[in-house]
Parts: sequence; C-alpha cells; structure tokens
Amino acid sequence: MSQNLLDDRLADLDRRRSVPSKQLAEPGPDPTTLLRLLQSAVRVPDHGKRVPWRFLSIQGEARHVLGERLAARGRERDPEAGEAAIEKDRLRFSHAPLVIAVIAQLGPDEKIPEQERLLSAGCVCFALLQAAQAAGFGAQWLTGWPAYDGEVTRWLGLAAHEHIAGFIHIGTPKLDAPERERPDPHALLEEWTP
Repeated sequence: MSQNLLDDRLADLDRRRSVPSKQLAEPGPDPTTLLRLLQSAVRVPDHGKRVPWRFLSIQGEARHVLGERLAARGRERDPEAGEAAIEKDRLRFSHAPLVIAVIAQLGPDEKIPEQERLLSAGCVCFALLQAAQAAGFGAQWLTGWPAYDGEVTRWLGLAAHEHIAGFIHIGTPKLDAPERERPDPHALLEEWTP
C-alpha cells in the first residue's frame, strides 16, 4: 500500500481530538444515532467473548439531578470544599447533552483475567469517542472522583463487580478543539532482540 493511500485511510484517526465537556452543546445524538455509535463502539477486542461492559445513558434532566447529588456528596466527602469545587461537581454532567457511562463488568472469571476485561471496556470508551467524532459530534472521556465513589456507583445502579471505565460526554462542539503536541512514536519504539 502506498504511503499516500495509508495516510488517507488513517486521516480520520489522526484528526481525533477530545472536545472539553464544557464546550459540548445540543444537539447530541438522537436514539437511532446513539445505537449506531454503540454498534461501532462494541467492535473491540474481547478475549473469550465475555462482553465485559454495558452502557448507561445520562441525559436530559437526569444530568442535573445527578449534579445536585454530586454537589451534596462532594460536601459529605470534604466539608471544607470551596464553593468552586461544589459548583464544578454540580455542573459536571450538565454541559454535554448526553453522557454515556461505560461500565466494566469485572466479576470472577476462571479463564479471562480481570485486566483483559478492563482493557476491553477501555477500548469501548475509545471506540465510542472515535464513533462520535465520525458522526460529527465532539466527545470527551472523563472519570473523576464520581467514577470511583461507592455512593455514586450505587445511585447509578452498579453491582458490586461493576466499575465505571469512563463517562463519555457527547454533543455538538462549540469550538474546534485545538491540536496538542503528540508523542513521537519513533522515540517510543524499540526492537526486541534475543
């Protein structure tokens, strides 16, 4: 394959950028488009065909209700938290019109290590970012303390063996995300020799 043809085929991947969630607005994907994005997102490596992930949609008024709960929980976690931190928690899910929680299912498995299942869920997060951008949306993969807080995961209905791999914020970008410096793959590549 010629270098030009290869560059053309990889151009969409090379243009992928995270759009900050504060810069995402309406409209988000409609239900049909969302299902199409998820159809692409689930085409990831999945050793043993375990499908070790599921999705939770957070949109509409639910984003604001969750934000109010996060603000209250933030005060519980840190009674000395400043108003700016509490407001950040209150608005955490309010910017993008759609947030998809990618939930990793990591219960016992005799054959497939937990690490491989978690990595598969991470691949789903990244594939969803790519699918959203291919559909003309902006997206950002975030976690933050809510992804690791037992009270928050209880509110979201997670079982004991489930964990948030990421909150994928999706919407229409209010600005073009700037390119940032990327690592040089040449500097990262080594050849193993026996």
